[in-house]
Amino acid sequence: MPRRRSSSSSSSTAPRNRTPQPVRVRRRTFGDFVKAFFAFVALLVLLVGVPLALAMTAGWPFPSTFEPMEWLKQDISVSTFLSILTFVVWLAWAQFTACVLVEMKAALSGVGVPGRVPGAGPSQLLARQLVAALLLVGATAASFTPGLSQLGQSLEGNQRPTVAAAQQTPGFFAQQQEQAADAAAALAEQASHTEAGSGSARQQGDTKFYRIQPPEGRHHDSLWEIAERHLGDGRRYKEIFELNKDRTQPDGSKLSEASLIRPGWIMEMPGDARGGDLVEMPDEAPAVSPEVQQQIHDYARTGDHAQGSGGGAAQVSVPEQRPAPATDDAGHRQPDQQHATPAHDSSSFGLPEALLAAPLLAAGLLGALGHRRRQALWQSALAGIGGRRGMEPPTPAGDAQDVQDALLVGADPEGVRLLDRSLRGLAASLAAESRPLPTVYAAWLTSGDLHLQLAQPAGKPPTPWQLGQDETSWTLAKDDAGRYEDVDTAAPYPGLVSLGTMDDSRLLLNLESVPGIVSLSGSEADRAAVFASVAAELATNGWSDRMTITLVGFGEDLTPLAPNRLRHLDDIEALIETMEAETRQRRGALGAAGHDSVLTGRTGPARHTRWAPHLVLLAAAPSAEDAVTLAELAADAGRLGIGYLVGTDSGDLPGAAWEMEITGEGKLLAPLLGLELDAQLLPAAQQRAVVELFVDADPDRGPDGPANTPPFLVDISEQGRPAVYARLVGPYEIIGLDTPDGERSALLHEALALLLLHREGVHPRVLSSALWPRGVTDDVREALVERLRAWLGTDPDGTPRLGTDATGRLTLAKSVVSDLDVLRSLYYEATQGRGVDSRAVRGRLLTDALVLVRGPLLADRPEGRYRWLTHEIVDAQLPLLVADTGLALSAFHMEKNRAEKAIEAIDAALRTAPADERLWNELLRATHALDDPARLTALAADLVGRSGARGLPPRTEALLDELLPAWRDAVAAAG
Repeated sequence: MPRRRSSSSSSSTAPRNRTPQPVRVRRRTFGDFVKAFFAFVALLVLLVGVPLALAMTAGWPFPSTFEPMEWLKQDISVSTFLSILTFVVWLAWAQFTACVLVEMKAALSGVGVPGRVPGAGPSQLLARQLVAALLLVGATAASFTPGLSQLGQSLEGNQRPTVAAAQQTPGFFAQQQEQAADAAAALAEQASHTEAGSGSARQQGDTKFYRIQPPEGRHHDSLWEIAERHLGDGRRYKEIFELNKDRTQPDGSKLSEASLIRPGWIMEMPGDARGGDLVEMPDEAPAVSPEVQQQIHDYARTGDHAQGSGGGAAQVSVPEQRPAPATDDAGHRQPDQQHATPAHDSSSFGLPEALLAAPLLAAGLLGALGHRRRQALWQSALAGIGGRRGMEPPTPAGDAQDVQDALLVGADPEGVRLLDRSLRGLAASLAAESRPLPTVYAAWLTSGDLHLQLAQPAGKPPTPWQLGQDETSWTLAKDDAGRYEDVDTAAPYPGLVSLGTMDDSRLLLNLESVPGIVSLSGSEADRAAVFASVAAELATNGWSDRMTITLVGFGEDLTPLAPNRLRHLDDIEALIETMEAETRQRRGALGAAGHDSVLTGRTGPARHTRWAPHLVLLAAAPSAEDAVTLAELAADAGRLGIGYLVGTDSGDLPGAAWEMEITGEGKLLAPLLGLELDAQLLPAAQQRAVVELFVDADPDRGPDGPANTPPFLVDISEQGRPAVYARLVGPYEIIGLDTPDGERSALLHEALALLLLHREGVHPRVLSSALWPRGVTDDVREALVERLRAWLGTDPDGTPRLGTDATGRLTLAKSVVSDLDVLRSLYYEATQGRGVDSRAVRGRLLTDALVLVRGPLLADRPEGRYRWLTHEIVDAQLPLLVADTGLALSAFHMEKNRAEKAIEAIDAALRTAPADERLWNELLRATHALDDPARLTALAADLVGRSGARGLPPRTEALLDELLPAWRDAVAAAG
């Protein structure tokens, strides 16, 4: 675990500079005088003009007599209201005047931190900025507010503008004021050099440098800590990055994307850096070796280079970045990354950005939702409950529809698959070498590569893994990850969960490995969004086997997402009681098994049911007493496979190993780890919508569950002949349209198929992400839509066949129909419409429906296309619909004892639904009705062969025992 360092101790380190140099202060410019003039005018108006105007128009705020009881008896009139308002304005003026006096005193004295005027946050900030601008022409202003002093200035030489916030932390502010005296003393000497003709604003001799130190134990230097030690504020790490970005280091590498600093690298520091191991004059610093002096000389010459924006490196090291993926002539990104977040368009079109930017979370939720819907379909079909048979899943609306579309757009199932295979492959390789699993604190996904941050060196990783930045980092390249296949081994690190991104790298923290509690501070709503994201991903991710996730203090119940994983407790008392028992049990189990941690119990083949993690998410801030109890429980949690993520109001939690803070701007800060992430969130509105999707798909819902009415009914009469007819059930073909010329034909066909399978409408972002999973630009998507609209044409009344509904989703006109639409409509009419009262109509409709079935959905789709079908439930719906149709037609014929006709209907259905046990059983019954034992025996043998190693389903075996008691001997003799 990264070692903690207090800012006070760090900043007090004695400097090793042998020849202190004055801080270089730039000369005042015309812009400085302009700013000072306007600041003076603003202060004059606010401090003098406002009270004079009030005194002349509204009078003084204090009454001439003091009679409270008389005031209370008076009626509230317009005059009374104006008097109250005048008093409030006077009070605001007095508060601002106090702020100006406090800031002026602190600026002129140059000593101490400005006092805080109660309740005057914005007013004091405005006063500070105006006073700083006014004093900008004086000696103290140059270091009083560096952020303001550089606004709009043309910087000389290699001096860079600061990116620190205008409102600095007290520690940094005090340090800046402490340097004011040094800056004033340097002015005279600086003026003496101006006539020497020095055209460069930055001389090598008065520039400060820092040399990255080697790691101490497991502690690595970071830009955050360097800024904290030498600039007084870790948030100023960006200034250091800006000064050194893309400059060649002594080892030939460069600092890029704020992702990595290495021992031996040289960092140019801002001019106000102080203390520590800074070097100002390498030629005159005897403590610096000649070799290092030469390196600094060489590095200083690279200073005049283009600067870009970036962030900082971290103790939880951020891997090196790869170049941004290129785009081809069509405007969409080339397929050169697997793990990275899929590219998103510049506009979200109203879809939740939180889910668009969370590819692993979206993939987990989408996969779990699809599994839940398929489970509901099969349970409905096998139960055979009249109206629920062959039910249609509900069509989401409102927020739920937006969330479902965001999941479809944002999901990266390929990234999840590679992550899962890579981790399991690593565990299998280590087990084959009889090596234990290393403790992993975090994982980074960047540009398709996987980087593991180890707690301590674990030797050389197994091939194809490689050492990363140092011995505590293992790296797997994207191309090597693709070589892994599915292996039968337990998930080694099921506690990994996404926290956010930094410089296009996604951080996953291993909650169960942290030696203590991970605390999260911030506002209650912001904390809840982080906790919901963590809980949802842990509950549905694809790189875990079994785990228990205990939720406490959650406003929304997330258990519908994964009832087998998620457990909701009412309060902290119940949590402490549960975890005390769990901790005792795990300690005893580890001791009895001879393991020192759960990791040693996970190596080896197929131990999926042992040593599953237990992750506790406590969103509510615990009391002081409960916090101490949790800290005691978490002291040994790392080796037991128990992780704690606990919310706190103050940020000071006993036993917290890693402290994080979520800001109102969506930044996740971990200063001790050197991290500043764009947090992964699941806000309350999206959380409710996600839960709604899962509740609607619950297979155990009651009679108010989804009905089996098709989403789109076709006019199946002669008058309802469509203008465009697409055949999807079997080979794909379109009737009524000319085939587009060129390479775009396949793309247009695929887009039309997606629209035909979603008569409720398709969001443009969903359409583009389905056709170009790796991202596409807005103009390419819009061009496709226009091309598709032109291809489909218009109806006789001039209405476009491709339209847009009120939500902006693309919809097809009723004149564009598919055979799947007709199949659903025929079955519905036969079983719930006109066929209910007319046997002849029912038979004709069912026969017509079965004739439409020519094979599986889009049977001849080309390689590499239609990958979006993996997210669709239609691949489960179609076999069930065909089976239901075959069963209904078989029953229709068996009513008249036409067994051969019934067998023909079932055989036709089996071509599309060959594994449906209901069809097998009805085929056995129809064959038995022929009174032909040899034919029944042959069918039994055929079904045994189809069932494979699993054997016949129990219901089929029981039916054969009834229809053909000696079937086992007969099948064995025939085989």
